[in-house]
Amino acid sequence: MADVTLYTRQFCGFCTAAKRLLDSKNVAYTEHDATFSPELKQEMIGKANGRATFPQIFIDGLHVGGCDELHALEHAGKLDPLLEGA
Repeated sequence: MADVTLYTRQFCGFCTAAKRLLDSKNVAYTEHDATFSPELKQEMIGKANGRATFPQIFIDGLHVGGCDELHALEHAGKLDPLLEGA
């Protein structure tokens, strides 16, 4: 199984939707809550090529984007292969 990391913030509907999709697939992930951490937000921005919106999602170190991109991968049938590490 792939290493999945999410940068999130509290009260973020997009963060909740992304986690719900991953949870539905029984995917374990590491969540970094940057709500009250400017340091974590800056770390996320650096890793996400300047993107500052939440969530930002990484699969095996690959930046896949935010919630919309995660759902687009799912819709295109490309998410499962990424999560399987293929």
